[in-house]
Amino acid sequence: MSIRSYRKEYPRPQFVRAEWQNLNGEWDFRFDDGNVGENERWYENLETDVRIQVPFVYETKASGIGESKFHPYVWYQRSFSVPADALGKRILLNFQAVDYAAKVWVNGEFVGTHEGGYAAFSFDITRFVSAEGENRIVVKAEDSDDVTQPRGKQRWRTDNFGCWYVQTTGIWQTVWLEYVSDRHLQSVKMTPDLDTSSVKFDYRLGGGGAFDGVTLTTKITLDGEPIKQTSIAVDRSSLSATVELISDKRVWRVEAWRPANPKLYEVEFVLADSSGAVLDEVQSYFGLRKVSIQKGKVLLNNEPIYQRLILDQGYWTDSHLTPPSEEAILEDIDRILEMGYNGVRKHQKIEDPRFLYWCDVKGLLVWSEMAAAYEFNDRAVDRFTREWLDIVRQQYNHPSIVTWVPFNESWGIANVFADRRQQQFTESIYHLTKAIDPNRPVIVNDGWEHTVSDILTLHDYEESGERFLKRYADKDAITSNEIPHSNFKYAMAQGYAYRGQPIIISEFGGIAFKSEEGWGYGNQVDSEEAFLDRFARITQAIKDTDYICGYCYTQVTDVQQEVNGLLGEDRQPKVPLDRIRAINMA
Repeated sequence: MSIRSYRKEYPRPQFVRAEWQNLNGEWDFRFDDGNVGENERWYENLETDVRIQVPFVYETKASGIGESKFHPYVWYQRSFSVPADALGKRILLNFQAVDYAAKVWVNGEFVGTHEGGYAAFSFDITRFVSAEGENRIVVKAEDSDDVTQPRGKQRWRTDNFGCWYVQTTGIWQTVWLEYVSDRHLQSVKMTPDLDTSSVKFDYRLGGGGAFDGVTLTTKITLDGEPIKQTSIAVDRSSLSATVELISDKRVWRVEAWRPANPKLYEVEFVLADSSGAVLDEVQSYFGLRKVSIQKGKVLLNNEPIYQRLILDQGYWTDSHLTPPSEEAILEDIDRILEMGYNGVRKHQKIEDPRFLYWCDVKGLLVWSEMAAAYEFNDRAVDRFTREWLDIVRQQYNHPSIVTWVPFNESWGIANVFADRRQQQFTESIYHLTKAIDPNRPVIVNDGWEHTVSDILTLHDYEESGERFLKRYADKDAITSNEIPHSNFKYAMAQGYAYRGQPIIISEFGGIAFKSEEGWGYGNQVDSEEAFLDRFARITQAIKDTDYICGYCYTQVTDVQQEVNGLLGEDRQPKVPLDRIRAINMA
């Protein structure tokens, strides 16, 4: 099950071009612990006998190196040739993710730099490329143990500790080339409106030259049937159009996206000149769905939805943050659905776009959460804000994403409970996120010490269902900060009041077996039945608390030393998955 524009392993499934070149595979590689490479002009020719398999970082077995020791500077090099049918076109060099900072050279000439380990970036390298023979790309990646850089679960000490794991250094997602005309589409922001059965397109065009006589046509289909087509004359680089989706050809006239029936409208964007010659053609899709909040409930398409989420950190044994294959992505999603969950909280990781694509296709809800920094100062504010807003823009079109989560458990804002400056930072991020996307809820500080969140989310690793029910019997005591809900943490930051938001237990469980080395939350269990009994009692206690409208269990899989997954790190179930499903669906 997929959409017609789907191409296996294509790195950006929601903005697909036919002409692209995958640069994954073997690259030259070299450590530069002394940071001498630039002075010695390694960018002109990287001399090394070491090879690495991109997009896997050197810390992973999948890279072919598998060294966990931290190296702050690493270099990459590979060659490519321009296909004959791409001659005369502009050449875009795309990086889906490089952690943390990247400098790029082509044929010895400096192209540009980028900072931020989770956001995608691109360079137009046309003027640096030779049409004949081979061209050389050199990348220098710079990482550090600086806790002002958003790093998520990557350790900043020599060894793993707590729930922080081996760092990720360098290229960790796909690198690829696109060949486009001088005038081409840079991006399209798609905003569906369920209540008016329409979708708004905000187009951004790139390239040089005038747009005289250029036309942009948008073709919308559903299940292969034409729905609507609209054309507009291009007179500037930014354009907008709103298209009604009602079609008398279909029984239901419009089709909404929802977990039980994740219908996707497919879109083709065609940019043509005055003669009708195609300048650019992009395939995409969107889902017609609405997320809203009313009377303490989260609504999907104007109907209450109880969110049964599971926390997913997106790590694999041999490839860490990088999915080992598209099949591995699908396996995880299918297992999550098999266990009776209707959504996933992507924890401290900005996920591969192919994961989001398959969530769109299969109807799995997603909370998208930013990777945390761990110190608050001016530099941290700047780094976090720039990267987070890039990510919101890049992920905006995915219908599966129903919630934005910029902060978790006061990480990077450790004094937000009382510190006004840190509180103002969270408010600013909330409003900046809403400026880009006013249509999704924003949870500013997941877990506790909320300021202006749209949903009040609480983390509680209580083991006993009875104790949970007793503590949460008095809703007002929790929401008014009369009592802490977890580990002496309070629901609201000082100076902020509960405003009737929906309440979700967005972390609980974390059960581990005694036989496992590593750690989970609370006391470990010694048998499958003990595991399932605790899991059932605490899950049911949450469901029996009538003002709570969803939960998120910790977690899908074990991750390195954190052994509290329903699946092992090898994806093997620890308990029968049908038993987990029965408890979730009860």
